[in-house]
Amino acid sequence: MAGASTPAIRVLTQAKAEHRVHSYTHDPRSESFGAEAVAALAEQLGVVAEQIFKTLVLELSTGSLAVAVLPVPNTLSLKAAAAAFGAPKAAMAERAKAERTTGYVLGGISPLGQKRLLPTVIDASALRWDRMLCSAGRRGLEIEVAPVDLIRLTRAVTAPVIQG
Repeated sequence: MAGASTPAIRVLTQAKAEHRVHSYTHDPRSESFGAEAVAALAEQLGVVAEQIFKTLVLELSTGSLAVAVLPVPNTLSLKAAAAAFGAPKAAMAERAKAERTTGYVLGGISPLGQKRLLPTVIDASALRWDRMLCSAGRRGLEIEVAPVDLIRLTRAVTAPVIQG
């Protein structure tokens, strides 16, 4: 998308990380943001749903916030995510807290360019792909990036964090 700029896109540009920005029409009535991205982009870009990742903000039992990035079709294992951060437990963060802390709105939260870099875990399945997609920081906007670049720029750990 020519001219689109978000903090996430700026991080990639400044780091000279190869990336592509893809846009799709977001339905403002939709609350199923990940599924909307999959429906709009998977066939168009020739990727499978498991290459499109969602960004979830967690509250750890230690009181701090963290980020989990996992394939859209999968469900997060809170227990596995907590273990990845060395915390006893994790829960989904409240919407207002997630938005305030990251600077993004729900459905457009990117693992990149957040107001404050939060500890991040990326599901280990990302390493199977040469390219993955994640939010570019706005609903209807996705970034295609190499998993190694996303891991490096978010200072993420990788771990299996999906259920099953």
